Amino acid sequence: MALISTLREKMTKWVVGAIALSMGAFIVGSDLFGSGPNSIFGGEDKEVGEIAGTSISLEDYQIAIQERKNSYILNFGRNPGERENATLEAQAWDMLLNRNAIQPEYARVGVRVTSDEVWDMVQGKNVDESIKSSFLDSAGRFDRTRLINYLKQIEAMPVGSEARIRWDIFKNDLQPSRERLKYENLMIKTTYVTEAEAERDYHNQNDVAEVKYLYIPYYAVSDSLVTISDNALREYYNKNKKKYKVETTRSMSYVAFAVNPSPEDTAAIREEITRMSNDIKNTSEDSLFAISNSDASTPFGKYTIATLPPTLLNQRNSLTDGQVIGPVLEDGNFRVYKVSRISKDTIYTAKASHILIRWDAETPEAKKTAKEKAQKILKEIKAGASFAAKAREFGTDGTASSGGDLGWFTSGQMVKEFEKPVFDAKKTGLLNDVVETQFGYHIIEVTNVKDNTAYDVAILERSISPSDETLNEALRKADSFASDLSGVEEFKAKAKEQNLSVFEANDIGTAERRINDLGEARQMVTWLFREAKVGKVSTVFDLTDTYVVAVMTGETEKGLKSFEKVKDEITPLVKNEAKGKYLQAKLTGKTESLEDLAKLYPRDAVVNSSSDLKLNASSMTSVGFDPVIVGSVFSLEAGKRSLPLSGENGIVVLELQNKTEAPAIGDFTMFKNQLLNSLSGRGGYYITEALKEAANVEDKRYKFF
Repeated sequence: MALISTLREKMTKWVVGAIALSMGAFIVGSDLFGSGPNSIFGGEDKEVGEIAGTSISLEDYQIAIQERKNSYILNFGRNPGERENATLEAQAWDMLLNRNAIQPEYARVGVRVTSDEVWDMVQGKNVDESIKSSFLDSAGRFDRTRLINYLKQIEAMPVGSEARIRWDIFKNDLQPSRERLKYENLMIKTTYVTEAEAERDYHNQNDVAEVKYLYIPYYAVSDSLVTISDNALREYYNKNKKKYKVETTRSMSYVAFAVNPSPEDTAAIREEITRMSNDIKNTSEDSLFAISNSDASTPFGKYTIATLPPTLLNQRNSLTDGQVIGPVLEDGNFRVYKVSRISKDTIYTAKASHILIRWDAETPEAKKTAKEKAQKILKEIKAGASFAAKAREFGTDGTASSGGDLGWFTSGQMVKEFEKPVFDAKKTGLLNDVVETQFGYHIIEVTNVKDNTAYDVAILERSISPSDETLNEALRKADSFASDLSGVEEFKAKAKEQNLSVFEANDIGTAERRINDLGEARQMVTWLFREAKVGKVSTVFDLTDTYVVAVMTGETEKGLKSFEKVKDEITPLVKNEAKGKYLQAKLTGKTESLEDLAKLYPRDAVVNSSSDLKLNASSMTSVGFDPVIVGSVFSLEAGKRSLPLSGENGIVVLELQNKTEAPAIGDFTMFKNQLLNSLSGRGGYYITEALKEAANVEDKRYKFF
C-alpha cells in the first residue's frame, strides 16, 4: 500500500485530468452541448477563434473549459471561484492550442510511439524515471522486483478501483509525453556550437578591461536647445516600425461610483448584531447558534493563549464561562464573542525570546569561547542593555532580526534542554544563566510563562456592508450620469460638472480581465469589443462595491500602431537623439581631461572607472544598461580615447587604460557545452512559441467571455 500511496501522490494531476476528460466526453454526448432543441447553443455556428486553420467553435471551447472545471472540482472538492475560472479558461485555450497546433506536427514529421515502447518504459530496459523513483530499495536504488510485484497487484484489482485508474491514466500519459520528447529532440539535437563560438564565449567571460569614462545624461541638455521636426519624428517611426506591432486593442475613459456603507447602514448592522448578542447570551447551544448566524469563517472553535483573538486576550484574566463581549469593531466587521467554556488542556503554551550563540567547532575550546561570549552578553543585559538590541547584534539564527522573538510555542515543540527552563519559569523575565542545547548557548527571556488554559469561543460576525438603499442610491447616480450621454468630450464635460474623476484605461487587449484598480472587470472588456465604438457611452457596470460608466475613446487594429498614436511616445526618444548629436558636436575634438570635460555640466556629468569590466557585462555604473557601450570599450586600444558615443541614456567618452586578454587555451569544450546547454534548455519553449506563431492564432473569445 505504501507504493500505491507514492503513485497516488505522483499521479494526482494526471488522474484528475483524465477523469475530467471522461466527464467532458460524457457531456459532449449529451443533448446539452449538441445541436438539438435542448442545446444551449441552439444549433447556431459560433466561432471563438481559429488555430492552424481550424475553426474553434464555442462548443469546443465550452467543453474544454468544462474539462478543466471538472478537474478542479475533483482536485479541490469545490467549485472554482471567479479568479480560478479565469485561469481555467486560459488553460482550456492552451489545451486547444496544443491539440490543433502542436500535436499535428508529430504526425507530419513521422513521430510516433508504439505499444512496445510504452511497455519498455514501464518494465523493459528503459523504465521511465518517474516510475523508477517510485520503486526504490532501502539503499535508494531502483528495485525492479518491487515494480513487477506492484504491476501484478494492479492487474488483480477491479477495473474501477482508484489505484487501477491512477495507474492506467499514468501509463496512458507516457505515450504523448514520449511523443513530445521525440519531437523536441528532433529540433534540439540539430543545435550545435562551433569552436569559434566557444572561443568567443571564453573571451567574453574572461577578457578584462580597465576603463575610465565620462557620462553626460541627455537630460543635462535643456529641451530648448534642440528642435524636433515632424519629419524627424516620422523618419524615426519609419525606421522603427517593428517596435510598434500590436494586437487588437481598445481604449476607454470611465467614472466610478463607489458604494460605501452609510452611517445609517453601520448603525443598522450594529443594532442587528446587538440583538444577536442577547440571543447567544441566553442559548446553551453556542456552537449551533454561531454556525447558523455568523459570517465568521470559524464561528466556533477552541483557542489557547497563543491563538485567542486580541479582544479576548487583552482581558483573559477576567474571562468567565458564558461571558459575552461585544459588539466590537474589528477589521471592518462587528463581532460578538461568547466564551462558552474555559478548561485546562494537557498541552502547555509559553512565549520567549532568545539570543543564540553558536560555537565554531565541536571542540571544548570552541564551546568554552561561545559560552563565555554568551555569559558576557547576559551580564550586559542584566546591567540594563536592551535584550532585543543584543539579539539583533549577536543572534545567529533567523530570530535575530526580530529581536530574538520566538513567539508562542507548545510543549514538545522545542528541544528538551530549551523547553524545560522556559516551562519551569514561575515568572516572566530573563533566565539567570545561559542554556546549552545542541545548537549552541541560549540567552533566554521568558515573555509569557507556560499556560494550558483552553477557551471554547463562539464568534458572531457581521461585515459592515452597504444596504439596498445605499446601493440603489449609488446606482441611481450612475444611471443619471449615463443617461442621454454620447461622445468623449460630452462625457468628460459632464464628469467635470459633477466633480467626478475621469480615469483612463488605454490599449486594453481582448484577453484582459482587470482594469486599473477596479479588479475583475471582464464585463467592461467584453463591452469594448462586442458593442462599443468610439464615443459610445456604456450602460452602468456593476462591479464589486463600485458602479462604473465608460466611454470608448480609441481603437487599434492588429498590425502597426499609427504614427499619430505613438507620436508622444517617440518624441522624447527623438529628442534624446538630437541631444546626443548636440553633445557629440560640443565634445568632439576636445583634448582636456575627462574631469575638465565634466565641468561643462557640473550638476549632471560624472566620471567613473572600472577595473574589471568584462565583455559579457550588460551595464556600467551611471551609464546603466548599455551593452553597445560595453562592447565599444573592448574595441579600443590601450591608452586611447573614444569619440563621444551616444548610448541608451546619455553620451559616453571612454578612455581604455588597459585590456587583458585571457590566455590561449587548447580546449574550449567546457564553454561549448555551456552554450549548448543554454540553447537546449530554452529549446522546448522556443519550439512551442514558434508553432503557436506559425498557427496564426485568431482569438475571438472576447465575443462570449
